[in-house]
Amino acid sequence: MNPRLVNHHKSLILQFRQNRFYLDPLLLVAALSLLLLGYVMSSSASLHLGDKLADDFYYPRQQLMHIALGLIAGCAVAWPRLEVWEKISHGLYLGGLMLLVLVLIPGLGTKVNGSTRWLDVGIRIQVSEVFKLISVIYMASYIDRHIETVRTSVQGMIRPLGLLAIACVLLEREPDLGAAVIIMATALGMLFLGGARLLPFGSLLGLLGVGGMALIYGKAYRSERLDIFWHPFDDPQHSGYQLTQALMAFGRGEWTGVGLGSSVQKLFYLPEAHTDFLFSIIGEELGLWGTTIVICLFAILVWRAFLVGQMAEAAGSRFAAFVAYGVGIWFCLQAFINMGVNMGILPTKGLTLPLMSYGGGSMLVMCAAVGLLFRVRSEVVEAYARAPKGKPSWIRAS
Repeated sequence: MNPRLVNHHKSLILQFRQNRFYLDPLLLVAALSLLLLGYVMSSSASLHLGDKLADDFYYPRQQLMHIALGLIAGCAVAWPRLEVWEKISHGLYLGGLMLLVLVLIPGLGTKVNGSTRWLDVGIRIQVSEVFKLISVIYMASYIDRHIETVRTSVQGMIRPLGLLAIACVLLEREPDLGAAVIIMATALGMLFLGGARLLPFGSLLGLLGVGGMALIYGKAYRSERLDIFWHPFDDPQHSGYQLTQALMAFGRGEWTGVGLGSSVQKLFYLPEAHTDFLFSIIGEELGLWGTTIVICLFAILVWRAFLVGQMAEAAGSRFAAFVAYGVGIWFCLQAFINMGVNMGILPTKGLTLPLMSYGGGSMLVMCAAVGLLFRVRSEVVEAYARAPKGKPSWIRAS
């Protein structure tokens, strides 16, 4: 055979491998299952709301559009290589701060239930959700560039947290303390995985905890939420209403649930059943088995995120590794807090259930985060596919 032709074929094969996108089958199944189950349950929880709009399928149709836009956002974020995201990380941080400022300007931000958290750009975008993704990319870039400082100096931890604290001050003005907690906790988790020294890290964690408690008790409505959390049945018709109705939903569901579409709580009692309290409706209609499936799907997603992070770290790509770790920590925290609020093990806080709750802005950002996770996985596997000695056993097993 002609040597030139052989070399040409080899170059074509190498080019194909470089351009190929390597999917993670388990991660894909978990993410799509959460999207599908979330769509079914949010539709079930919102059909009755369409009566007021003379269109029973208004919310299901809107959520289907949100999912479609989310999938497009996920593909768009997964398309550029990771080096692009690392290069623009500082610009993303500044852009995120600008969004947090814009939402506070009268006339630009949309106010709902006493909080100004949304920008209306055809669909409502909750800017705190956008900044969560930006903060993960920024922290991953910082840790990659300053890994030795993070591991040896307290200043290496304080610098990025100080910059994120500026965003948290703006978030508190909306107010959106829950998003600020998620952002800071995710950043702390990434610093811990980056090798931050335990004693300074523990001290910093304690200081942030004290600051958080001061913010809670500094506002009457926040301290009232804690009182409601401890004693929800003291005033079940007023201050404890939402939590007691959520607990009743779980009680009605028992083992196998009352059946899809048969919830009573969503019709007459439980507010925000298709958004923040969707997990309660899952518990009522699908029972313990349904809620267990949801928890397992989130566990698979988080497990794959951390496994992808380990793969990237072993391949020598710190930025990719900490992007994966950050997304995993973020999804784990937000899902846990949402479920905890629904089940009465955490104080009431308005956080969506990732990939499941009704909402356009949240769906776009969550899908974008999963798309970024797929990009990390693809580049890591691509690196081993091009390696002359082939992939190690732990890559094949994954």
